[in-house]
Amino acid sequence: MSEKIINPASSIFGASAKVLMVGLLFAVFALNAGASAQARDVVVFAAASLKNALDDAGAAWMRDTGRRVVVSYAASNALAKQIEAGAPADLFFSADLDWMDYLASKSLIRPESRVGLLGNSLVLVAPKGSTIQVVLEPGIDFASILGSGRLAMGHVEAVPAGKYGKAALEHLGAWEGVKGRIAQADNVRAALLLVSRGEAPLGIVYRTDAVSDPNVTIAATFSMGSHPPIVYPVALTRASTNPDAASFLAFLRSAQAKPLFEKQGFIVINTAGSGS
Repeated sequence: MSEKIINPASSIFGASAKVLMVGLLFAVFALNAGASAQARDVVVFAAASLKNALDDAGAAWMRDTGRRVVVSYAASNALAKQIEAGAPADLFFSADLDWMDYLASKSLIRPESRVGLLGNSLVLVAPKGSTIQVVLEPGIDFASILGSGRLAMGHVEAVPAGKYGKAALEHLGAWEGVKGRIAQADNVRAALLLVSRGEAPLGIVYRTDAVSDPNVTIAATFSMGSHPPIVYPVALTRASTNPDAASFLAFLRSAQAKPLFEKQGFIVINTAGSGS
């Protein structure tokens, strides 16, 4: 019977080669993973009313950097709850301060990144061609103006545009008379759509929503003093690990992005270098 002779040198070399090969494989994997991480899309959770402006901003940033932005649009309250539940957002762009404050209270945003970027105004819209005449003055009787129809609004207890709208109606002393005639929508764009389709004779939306839809007309504008100031804050989420997220936030605050927001009717209230 012959013996199998093992050469210690070749055994050590073989083991070393295997270790080296495994190490190289891990190094290649790490480099690929790092490249993938660098190239990840920036995920933004944004209020529905930001769609037109933010789509333009994302496209402009992509042209400049080659990086892509993916935006999930919905009501600010719904998005905040999704982030709280662990949804993988890099940025949260809210239509009011309350829902940003909500996430801040749970340490789910990076407070040093937070900025109140935009302002807006609140308007009453009617379907294009409507002959409804409205003067927003104390004691206005919306029930009579609506006839058999309803007033379209975002949900008045949760959606920012709905909360602002309710405050404005209360300021006019009109809420009690019209609260049973409200068609509450999941977000402001859904409320706009009800009017645009002629399913509601009037709706309360942001000016930026109204100018984005050729099938509605602005019937009246609520005074700034009739509701809390409309401020859109944006911040990085605490969970984000995407290095491009801060870059996109800086772009949103830049002079390059400012006309993209103003084109849609927003008031830019905080740009880079203007303070927080």
